[in-house]
Amino acid sequence: MRVSRGWVVGVLLAGVTLSRPFAQEPATDPPRSIEPPAAAFPSEAESARISRFSFIAYGDTRSQVDGRALQPDHSALIDSMLQAIAARSTTRFPVKFALHSGDAVTRGTESVQWDVSFSPLVEKLTRMGLWYFYAAGNHDAPALPASRAAGLRNTMAAVSKLIPAEGSRRLNGYLTYTVGYGNVFAMAIDSNIADDRTQLAWITSQLEQLDRSRYRHVIAFFHHPMFSSGSHGGSSQGASSASSSTDNVEVQTAAMRSLYGPLFRRHHVRMTITGHDHLHEHWVERYSDGNTAYRMDHVVTGGGGAPIYAYRGEPEVGAYLATGAAQRVRLEHLMKPGTNVAENPHHFVVIQVDGDRLWQEVIGKGAVPYRPYNGQSRIALNDPSASR
Repeated sequence: MRVSRGWVVGVLLAGVTLSRPFAQEPATDPPRSIEPPAAAFPSEAESARISRFSFIAYGDTRSQVDGRALQPDHSALIDSMLQAIAARSTTRFPVKFALHSGDAVTRGTESVQWDVSFSPLVEKLTRMGLWYFYAAGNHDAPALPASRAAGLRNTMAAVSKLIPAEGSRRLNGYLTYTVGYGNVFAMAIDSNIADDRTQLAWITSQLEQLDRSRYRHVIAFFHHPMFSSGSHGGSSQGASSASSSTDNVEVQTAAMRSLYGPLFRRHHVRMTITGHDHLHEHWVERYSDGNTAYRMDHVVTGGGGAPIYAYRGEPEVGAYLATGAAQRVRLEHLMKPGTNVAENPHHFVVIQVDGDRLWQEVIGKGAVPYRPYNGQSRIALNDPSASR
């Protein structure tokens, strides 16, 4: 796999270019490739008329046993996924694919962690015919020059048979690609390098050329959430001022907000799916484009097996709101995670596509049923006041 040269010798992050040489990870054989389903993923033309189906989303499956055993909590979720897939197989909304938002293993530079702990679990799904699409997390292919090349090589090797080939809907040398199925267009973005202008230009071109009469739902999945209230959310002591010039967030989140937030609004991206914080939470961003109101759901679903996090406080969003003032950007923290670990079980979500409407069900693994939406596990992702 070819690695982008700029990230071998340095990294562009938060406007700072690091270009001096760094010690590299020791070279090892890459992990084996996860075996795909026996049947090829339908071409965009073959699925063009489909408008009712479901897909699974989750992330952060890394475990303390990586490299030594199967990930236990991830394994339990896979069993629940298989049950969910079977239950929906004879309905109008069968599960067609899964999206993973990153951090498969604790140390992506170590091939043994992929081969022993992660890949065999994913193959339980692919053997059942489910296609599985992956976005890079910071534990997989971090932006740090000492680890970037080896981590990206291993991640791309592990998922090489599952993602589009270079020269199709994939940016050469990157784990950045798009997948079209039915009326959904999913974009995998490497948020570890959120400032990378080549990636940004490629995603922009994909959106500019997209047939929106067909693709009613554009969904971006990546690792670092736009907004979160866990350990990575940059929580503040109080609500941030709309006049703030900066927000206290990680540099990757800041770049996703400043570069991709306006792009997503310009092209009416319907939803982002992320992880990084090991919990479930849900934000709704409402904005106006001309005289039309729009809604974009931001779902954090990082409960795939990694150690669970809890609510830390509201993130600062003042600068983001200020830059979106012309579009009357508003944020609603629709569902907040619990304040202790016991309230935030490992989980995955099932997104149901029904024409122009979306629904989400959260399926958790715990002592009691996980019903985070006012006592319900299922919620409509549709706003009567929004276009879609």
